[in-house]
Amino acid sequence: MKARTESFLLPFDHNRTFPLFSVAEMRQAEAEADARGLSYAQMMQNAGRRAAEFIVEELLSGLFYPHVVVLVGPGNNGGDGLVCATALVHQAWSVVAALLRPRDATSDPVYAEALRAGVQCFVVEGDAGLERLREVLSQADVIVDALLGTGTSRPIEGTLREVLRLVASTRKQTARIVALDGVTGMNYDTGALDPSAVPADYTLSFHALKRGHVCFPAAGACGRRFVVDIGIEQPQSWLVFSAGRDWVKAWLPQRAPDANKGTHGRVLVVGGSEAFVGAPILAARAAYRVGAGLVTLAVPQSVKPTAATLCPEATFVPLPESVATHDARALPRLEEWLAQHPESVVVLGPGFSLAAEARAFLEALLAYLPKVSQRALVCDADALNWLAGQKEWQARLPAESVITPHPGEMARLMKCSVAEVQADRIGNAQRAACQWRHVVVLKGAHTVIASPDGRIAVLPFANPALAVAGTGDVLAGAIGGLMAQGLPPFEAAVCGGFVHALAAEHSGEAGLLASELADRLPEALNQVKRGDFVALP
Repeated sequence: MKARTESFLLPFDHNRTFPLFSVAEMRQAEAEADARGLSYAQMMQNAGRRAAEFIVEELLSGLFYPHVVVLVGPGNNGGDGLVCATALVHQAWSVVAALLRPRDATSDPVYAEALRAGVQCFVVEGDAGLERLREVLSQADVIVDALLGTGTSRPIEGTLREVLRLVASTRKQTARIVALDGVTGMNYDTGALDPSAVPADYTLSFHALKRGHVCFPAAGACGRRFVVDIGIEQPQSWLVFSAGRDWVKAWLPQRAPDANKGTHGRVLVVGGSEAFVGAPILAARAAYRVGAGLVTLAVPQSVKPTAATLCPEATFVPLPESVATHDARALPRLEEWLAQHPESVVVLGPGFSLAAEARAFLEALLAYLPKVSQRALVCDADALNWLAGQKEWQARLPAESVITPHPGEMARLMKCSVAEVQADRIGNAQRAACQWRHVVVLKGAHTVIASPDGRIAVLPFANPALAVAGTGDVLAGAIGGLMAQGLPPFEAAVCGGFVHALAAEHSGEAGLLASELADRLPEALNQVKRGDFVALP
């Protein structure tokens, strides 16, 4: 960014931790600012003028007599747009303001000032066939979306829908769209997006990012996101945030020069079956790659030869012969091992089978585990699918365990549809963590991590390269490895998820193997510590 804008504008990227506001929290912040003397009118002036400054410095520089069209809604978001238009006209740019509905200059000082400044204003409702709007949109180099703000979540219809359709069909291919606070048609709390919404190239979010800015599908329509300071004091702490490198770096375990393998904890991976040989191996490799000192595998005999070859650093719990899966004969030896190593973090589920004998083994193990384990559990994959069929399943896990469901597994745990899970990822994860009293890692684009105490971290990564078999096993192992080194469950889940996603960032959109991902974790850890990041697109 240019030096002039750096004082009030921050790009949303991996480096910084950003609070994520709900609509209610934003309204409260504005009300408190107004009570302290920063009026709503001044906040609007700050928002519009700084949007204009961004547009001038980032989009209009170098263009020969560029045209700007500001789409003005009836509320405060439209007021921000009028202030922006006025500021641009004062700098001798050609600006047209298309008003969705009439405004009264006698009672609307922002509109009155725009008229006095020379902004060319017309009302869309009086534009027969929207012909004038069509004409100005076809000439526009920059289109400012100031139609609807944070307070609207109803379906788009009528004239507004026609305006958005015209923007989508008429604008020049080179025209850039700047959304003030958010794209018209997005739900600022959930990230839902109206079918009529027109994606922006840039979104300027005033004061703070809103939750919808990091939740799909709206997150995919925001373009490059920026946070614009409009004079409201930032809170000292917040419950819901986008975790950045600064937050993760502060929590990563430090390694003393005189450390030994016992210094950095032990992980026990319980999983594997004849059909899923690789999953526990990936989890074990990931635990080692994030710094765990000792990793032990409790796998069926059918898995052990491959595991010993692909992860020679691991040790094994000597289980009885079982060709395909875990069964009750394995339990006494596993219980004996756990009694000898109660400090171990258990990663349960990667590659597990749901055969009848494996389900019986899992039920007995979970009944025994809280008696010996001094640390919480990481529960993944088919262990979650088995739990979903049990009454009061959350009581079967040690306190503040970490569960790592993808949306399908989350739906089974919540007894709802995947669509319902995805409709409000942040809200669902937060409610579930508080009700179940466990840390919930809801995987997917912008993974959501929820703590029973109400804290929510959203990871600033959406990479389709991670949509491949085995990456969830790597994540479970990474979280377990960080817990073994002393991180609390929530912090381990956030740091593990961040490093896991970062490790995939420079691999393109497809072709990354989970085994390669595990081997990239050390470099990702070093990137966090060094800070050599590339900003999000």
